[in-house]
Amino acid sequence: MKGFLFDQNLPARLIFQPALPVIHAVALGARPTDSEVWEHAKQERLVIVSKDTDFSDRIIVSTPPPWVVHLRFGNMRRREYHIHLAKVWAQVEFLLKSHKLVNVYADRVEGIS
Repeated sequence: MKGFLFDQNLPARLIFQPALPVIHAVALGARPTDSEVWEHAKQERLVIVSKDTDFSDRIIVSTPPPWVVHLRFGNMRRREYHIHLAKVWAQVEFLLKSHKLVNVYADRVEGIS
């Protein structure tokens, strides 16, 4: 893994610093398709971070790269979103070492191989 690619449905700025670089999907163009996001992440060995179930469905039948972090905790205010991600992000990064999909819920984080 070389970094994280946050999907366009997520805020571009973070209040915490992941261990690897972060880019936002808007860097790929105005409205990149899911396939464009997937292919870019695959070529660049990135982890896709998204609320979109399409990515988690796709990684189940694929082999990394890319890897996927599926944010499954529903809508939150921006501040709560950042606080929650900051609280669980170390666990997310740890699980990505051995899992192709990490699901982040409001009450837990789980890895799927």
